[in-house]
Amino acid sequence: MKGLETCNGKEPAIRITALLQSFAALALVGCGHTADLPVRAASGPAPQIVEPTDTLLPTIDVAPATGWPEGAFPMPADGLTVTAFAEGLEHPRWLHVLPNGDVLVAESAAPPQPELGKGIKGFFMKLFMKKAGSAVPSANRITLLRDTNGDGIADLRSSFITGLNSPFGMALVRSDLYVANTDAVLRFRYETGATSIAGAGETIAALPAGPYNQHWTRSLAVSPDNTKLYVAIGSASNIGEYGLDEETGRAAIREIDLRTGAERLFASGLRNPVGMAFEPESGRLWAAVNERDELGSDVPPDYMTAVEDGGFYGWPYSYWGDHVDERVEPQRPDLVARAVIPDYALGPHTASLGLAFTDASHAAPLGLQGAFVGQHGSWNRKPPSGYKVVFVPFEEGRPSGPIYDILTGFLSAEGDAYGRPVGVALDERGGLLVADDVGNTVWRVTQSNRPAPQP
Repeated sequence: MKGLETCNGKEPAIRITALLQSFAALALVGCGHTADLPVRAASGPAPQIVEPTDTLLPTIDVAPATGWPEGAFPMPADGLTVTAFAEGLEHPRWLHVLPNGDVLVAESAAPPQPELGKGIKGFFMKLFMKKAGSAVPSANRITLLRDTNGDGIADLRSSFITGLNSPFGMALVRSDLYVANTDAVLRFRYETGATSIAGAGETIAALPAGPYNQHWTRSLAVSPDNTKLYVAIGSASNIGEYGLDEETGRAAIREIDLRTGAERLFASGLRNPVGMAFEPESGRLWAAVNERDELGSDVPPDYMTAVEDGGFYGWPYSYWGDHVDERVEPQRPDLVARAVIPDYALGPHTASLGLAFTDASHAAPLGLQGAFVGQHGSWNRKPPSGYKVVFVPFEEGRPSGPIYDILTGFLSAEGDAYGRPVGVALDERGGLLVADDVGNTVWRVTQSNRPAPQP
């Protein structure tokens, strides 16, 4: 083969295979930049934004997914206790609590993505996903959980809706239940107390998916007056590396008028908005957003923000306002100049996904007002970040203090992932529900007899 030399009589193809295996071994044990700052330095309303770190290989530190050992549980903060509300689920990702107290769980994983598996980067991505517990078949199901005797454990479980396509977000408006597949929003007729819904549902909006669908989840939020449905759609890639044509309609939040069906772009430049919820005091829509990878362990932070109508949040051209990502071509200084600075940083690479606010109707576990955030955990930071549920206190509709931990212990001392928290929701009795997609469990956090912590 012209241009390649053999080594010890072996063909170049064998050498290339060996090289790939060596890179794979290196990647799986970790490489790249080790953090210089603690996670808290890049948290809060004014995070420290350092210069990116340029390394030969990206920072990789994937926690192997093992599941929970027999008898093991996450560690709640002082004043709280945790129980398993439901176990033995199939990759539970997202939660929705119905008015009668029933809990819907989206058991879901990524759809087939053949294009993302191509090339050296795709090869490694598949390895990392498998190690992290993400490369599992999608159950494509919403399951209903019901606690019939009020003991904090679901004793009725039913396949509520089946035959879906990587479902995620759920929202109920009167008797209409909306479900977001990765490629469409569906509407189902719901009757209070029903334990299953038959039929394919009515498609009310098509969503971008396609061959590149790295951020496949689609979450939903309903306006306080029940007239608008908001859909969060993540980018197809990290920073547009498959071409910006693949990003049409993505990295954005879309608004659907439920009376007319009219759709419009509500906000853009959000790399991967996942959790969405309306803050009860101000009535404003907030989102938890995953920022970009491969700039080092300290930057940029994931964040939560009140989403401005028409706001542009930087992706892919910049992050945290006007911090330019020089990897993106062509550059767009005009867009960078108007990029909105987010409200509250949640730490670098924490994979902050779940978002749920307390309100007057919920005697939340801490007896405090604020937001719970499920942090799925990093692969692009050393040491790891996330892998926990945190709380951000609010006053007068705005964050009012530092983050503190609610539920930890998802990582072992050896760095194995017993679980990974995703969606969070408050049930009708004020318990905090947490979907754990590696532990295949929905946890329930409540007050104990110990004093509750103060922020």
